[in-house]
Amino acid sequence: METDPLTGDPVEVLWVKGSGGDIGSMGMDGFATLYMDALRALKAKYRGPAHEDEMVAYLAHCTFGLNPRAASIDTPLHAYVPRAHVDHVHSDAIIAIAASVNSRELTRQIFGDEIGWLPWKKPGYELGLWLERFATENPQAKGCVLESHGLFTWADDAKECYLTTLAIINKAADWLDRTTGGKPAFGGAARPTLPPAQRRDIAARLMPAIRGLISRDRHKVGHFDDGAAVLEFVGFAMLETLAPLGTSCPDHFLRTKIRPLVVDFDPANPDLDATMAGLEKAVADYRDDYAAYYDRCRHPDSPALRDPNAVVYLVPGVGMITFAADKATARISGEFYVNAINVMRGASAVSTYQGLPEQEAFDIEYWLLEEAKLQRMPKPKSLAGRVALVTGGAGGIGAATAERFLREGACVMLADIDEAALKTAHEGLAKSFGRDVVRSVPMNVTDEHQVARAYAELAVEFGGIDILVSNAGIASSAPIEDTSLALWNRNMDILSTGYFLVSREAFRTFRAQGIGGSVVFVASKNGLAASPNASAYCTAKAAEIHLARCLALEGAEGGIRVNVVNPDAVLRGSRIWEGEWLDQRAATHGTDKEGLEEMYRKRSLLKRSVLPEDIAEAVYFFASDLSAKSTGNILNVDAGNVQAFTR
Repeated sequence: METDPLTGDPVEVLWVKGSGGDIGSMGMDGFATLYMDALRALKAKYRGPAHEDEMVAYLAHCTFGLNPRAASIDTPLHAYVPRAHVDHVHSDAIIAIAASVNSRELTRQIFGDEIGWLPWKKPGYELGLWLERFATENPQAKGCVLESHGLFTWADDAKECYLTTLAIINKAADWLDRTTGGKPAFGGAARPTLPPAQRRDIAARLMPAIRGLISRDRHKVGHFDDGAAVLEFVGFAMLETLAPLGTSCPDHFLRTKIRPLVVDFDPANPDLDATMAGLEKAVADYRDDYAAYYDRCRHPDSPALRDPNAVVYLVPGVGMITFAADKATARISGEFYVNAINVMRGASAVSTYQGLPEQEAFDIEYWLLEEAKLQRMPKPKSLAGRVALVTGGAGGIGAATAERFLREGACVMLADIDEAALKTAHEGLAKSFGRDVVRSVPMNVTDEHQVARAYAELAVEFGGIDILVSNAGIASSAPIEDTSLALWNRNMDILSTGYFLVSREAFRTFRAQGIGGSVVFVASKNGLAASPNASAYCTAKAAEIHLARCLALEGAEGGIRVNVVNPDAVLRGSRIWEGEWLDQRAATHGTDKEGLEEMYRKRSLLKRSVLPEDIAEAVYFFASDLSAKSTGNILNVDAGNVQAFTR
């Protein structure tokens, strides 16, 4: 009961989960609020099942308190049950029963008169009236199983309703455990499960190749799952039988598509090269099959064909790969398919599992109401679906660059040799942008094995790479006669060889994907303008710049762009200024630590200090499509230095 804001009278208000909300995490602002009297009055507007979609528009006219949260499509199912509290969940145990061919008999066997059963009906107004009729005609019932969908429970007390929900789910789960005890899942094991390290190595090869094949129109981000439930499913005998049936619950297949793509791989006789060679045809065949499904089921007013690529890729003996427009969606899609696996395990153990009829599945996937929801989604950010690796990621420029990318929707892996600083940077960015989109890996850029391992981790975590920011650095200062061979080699190892190694591995992944890429070297003004007492550093930075030019030539035919950003005198947040370099440069210029930044500012043409965020902005320009027609270029961010003018 609430108080009407206009009349001051008490009114009955329905609080129902808003469209797209998550009952596991939402607060009160996740609920839509509607006048019950108005919802009851809607029955007079209903013209029958052929017109039930038009009822959704009327829900907005029932809004209480000017609440902007859109009501869920399930609102009528909550509104018309004649009880004060109604729960609706998609428990794996319940759906295992609901998705069995004899789900009505199983529901009766397990719950008796306590829980009823209704046949499959697309969620909406008509189903709400069905549920109302059942609850009214069966006052002893505490809820109802909806075939291939989920569970509704109700009561006049909130806690009683909640406890009923838990009790019914637990009763179903206990019954499944007793009934399936001792029976091998999915017909028993048919293939070996490979060791964990080998599984990740195979995923690291497969994911960039798949990503390239499905990202021609829009970049995708990947997720890998080799949990116990997944490995059981992809290793057992019924994989080929169950996977093509698709999922049953609408919440599942709206995330996972109607069915997965099973990758042709035999873990008993692993031939990954043969699997890789067959991927292009497998992906094309899936697209053709999906397009045929669309053509068979479409209506005259159906939305246009959407992305025909698979979301879920099952690899026997290895695990499950999912791809989506962003990391969170890829992960959640995988979680939904694990739910579907649990459902198939239970249903196939106690009965015969059935997915939704193809036309019913299509009618939900291409529901005009679902299309309207998709059209309301915000425009993707400029780096949505892109994956970046930032070396020297724990330093000032690296962390600022990562933050800039994350603000634009990218996924970022930070790499750094300083593990403590790397952990701090990772945790800070994850706190600001969420754990889905940030990863980190300790890496010495001079060690080719560590570099290769970092790219393998990147492939498994995100599916591949689109942007390399080569930023790892050191700095040294000494007159030439005091420059040791060790100091010279250290500069060359990190600033020249290191940039070569991370670029070589990036090119290998770019080539495997076949969708282009962007490399940005963070070099230095000193690569163009000589500086006293820094011959090793300046020479190594000049090598970086020329390496970038060479790579721009090599990468152009593959759509791989390579550009350079030259900073100067970025003191704030930069770890290369924390050691001897600061003292050495101060001595070279006849000042102290405190006066060095001011000296650099005054010597610039614009008389301005250069900050890590300034470099990050330039790197973002080269990494993004803003510079889609630029390669082999150099952008100085030094507040103006005539000796560094490139022309």
